[in-house]
Amino acid sequence: MYTSEALLDLHTRGHWTLRRLLEHCGAFSPEELARELSGFGYPNLRQQFAHVIGAERYWIGVLQGRMDADDRDDPYPTTVALEQWRAEVAATTDAYLRTASAGELNTPRKLSMWGGREGVLMPARVFVRTLTHIYQHQGQMVAQCRLLGRPASGLDFPIA
Repeated sequence: MYTSEALLDLHTRGHWTLRRLLEHCGAFSPEELARELSGFGYPNLRQQFAHVIGAERYWIGVLQGRMDADDRDDPYPTTVALEQWRAEVAATTDAYLRTASAGELNTPRKLSMWGGREGVLMPARVFVRTLTHIYQHQGQMVAQCRLLGRPASGLDFPIA
């Protein structure tokens, strides 16, 4: 059984690494953040960050009965703007996890998703998906940083 306390801990740790990567990417110019690199689903750092943050916003919205589907990156041209948005979304998720009961988190229920789709999903697993999603794209962003000449390190899930 998932608890809100355990999920909050995972959320804090996931966003700690995402915030550190945003800080690392603060050394890039807006042009470098937008430079397209082949071989990635989202071809630049700005789009990668916007996608990860937007996906968490979307899924937590789904859990709360909202349809917050918007994968645009243009409102976030800098790491400062992305960090502000990341902090807002993290606070929304944090508030959800703090108020969700064990029953809410662990009981599968019908959820409405983008495109008129519906599915029966367990809210705790939906949340965990947002966490694994951070690390999926963070690996791609670290590779993009390397290709742009500024390798990043120390961004694994913090166990200490």
